[in-house]
Amino acid sequence: MSTTYGDNRERVIGIAAELFARNSYHGTGVAEICTAVGLGRGALYHYIGNKEALLYEISKTQVDRMNDQAEELLRAGRPAEELLREMARQLLRNIASHRSEWAVFFREYTALTGEKRDKVVAARERYEGYWRQVLDRGVDERVLRPTPRLLVKGILGMLNYTYLWFEPGGPVSPDELADEFLDALLDGVRLKG
Repeated sequence: MSTTYGDNRERVIGIAAELFARNSYHGTGVAEICTAVGLGRGALYHYIGNKEALLYEISKTQVDRMNDQAEELLRAGRPAEELLREMARQLLRNIASHRSEWAVFFREYTALTGEKRDKVVAARERYEGYWRQVLDRGVDERVLRPTPRLLVKGILGMLNYTYLWFEPGGPVSPDELADEFLDALLDGVRLKG
């Protein structure tokens, strides 16, 4: 893939993510995307194939990135608490840098059909599985107690939905917020003693 093609494709995907995040997938027409990116319909299709392919790329790219990062962390063999903290930091950094893409992922992936939807759901489940592995590792290391299987969805829900309100460049960094969330999760919020 040439740099120009790749750069143009990324630009198209980025602008479409902003439009889908603002107006919804179904509320954004191909003509609107063409106008926003400054391309005719034929040139647009050269970069994206069709509108659903564009939604697929937006929906899958960031979760694939998070899966790659989680796999790398797990291979490093770090202690479970350290892994949880770093996975939370990486996720919040990514959400802060790609808010539009995450908004599209969370709100619009259900508009995908067939194999595309199946792949996005599988990628999301794979990411949840990495979190479960880390929690299980913490039990094996005797630093965490066994937890219900659904706790992973609760933890990720707490982190994921920061896309709605977190302001990058605000008074708290993504890493600081991740640490605050993990401290509350690991230590609880009940006053001890």
